[in-house]
Amino acid sequence: MQNMTDSSRAWEKNIRKVVPYTPGEQPNQPDMIKLNTNENPYPPAPGVTLALQKMDMDSLRLYPDPTAGDLVRAIASFYDLKEEQVFVGVGSDDVLAMCFLTFFNGKKPILFPDITYSFYDVWADLFRIPYERPALDDHLRICKEDYFRPNGGVIFPNPNAPTGVELPLSEIEEIIRANQDSIVIVDEAYVDFGAQSALPLIEKYENLLVVQTFSKSRSMAGMRIGMAFGNPVLIKYLNDVKYSFNSYTMNRTVIAAGVASIQDEAYFRETCDKIVETREWTKQQLSDLGFTFEDSRANFIFAAHKECPAAELFQVLREQHIYVRYFPKGRTSNHLRITIGTKKEMEIFVAFLKKYLAGRKQ
Repeated sequence: MQNMTDSSRAWEKNIRKVVPYTPGEQPNQPDMIKLNTNENPYPPAPGVTLALQKMDMDSLRLYPDPTAGDLVRAIASFYDLKEEQVFVGVGSDDVLAMCFLTFFNGKKPILFPDITYSFYDVWADLFRIPYERPALDDHLRICKEDYFRPNGGVIFPNPNAPTGVELPLSEIEEIIRANQDSIVIVDEAYVDFGAQSALPLIEKYENLLVVQTFSKSRSMAGMRIGMAFGNPVLIKYLNDVKYSFNSYTMNRTVIAAGVASIQDEAYFRETCDKIVETREWTKQQLSDLGFTFEDSRANFIFAAHKECPAAELFQVLREQHIYVRYFPKGRTSNHLRITIGTKKEMEIFVAFLKKYLAGRKQ
């Protein structure tokens, strides 16, 4: 094959180049404790298994409902909304990407925190959207005043990721009220673990979108179901873009599983409560071991140790097949993001830390 030289690759100038999002490591070892991707440690609701078992396999030769009507109706019923206030997509990543593509098309920069979900700047670069990243304060909190300025849109998670810090609903409302000429998106991937949702505010502010997911609190990261809530005009614009991009985003198995999941509220509450209880236990254990962290309202803790560097802990934990997430750059370089697993998993995790840190002092 002819050697390619830079001068012979003129076609490359027309390629859209971006630095891609880096997902968490997905190890596959039988003895591992996987605390690195904020997955739910408990299985989906029992009705999900039954729904999949009852699937008519012959129906898979047919296209699914492009509106995902059964799922939209089930979600609207659960949240006491109208169907035209609900949008669904292939995980909240797909929903958020559609939001960026639909709503962030002005010349002014959109705003999101400097430490936050690292897909935001990837989408902004991919879609050629200018952006600025106001810095979190020394306690890793969003400063509401940083968003009281001209912009092309605002997006932030609540609780924030990877910090787990919740912005009070009163301050969220101040940001929305100050930006009624822009779309404000509150990304609530972790809201079900103890934070207050901005969902009630969609009735008050037509510029607000609230995005949630089945991946965390509903134990369905492998099914990819995300949703957005807002006034019907915003939802129509989102659907117009989605249908122009891919009319059949939700397949039949996903729709059936999603409906079964959201109909089992008791199981949903039970698993969320177990994770919150284990999180609070883990906070106390980590504090006793010399870790510092801001109060988390998510299913993870963003922690640093007073004496042992995060890079060292990340490596020794990995050698024990205990996987946590490490962000080695900037202000996050001495923190570990620790997903809350089952109580047993967290007990093993804490026991290893106790042993390792005690040995390190000798």
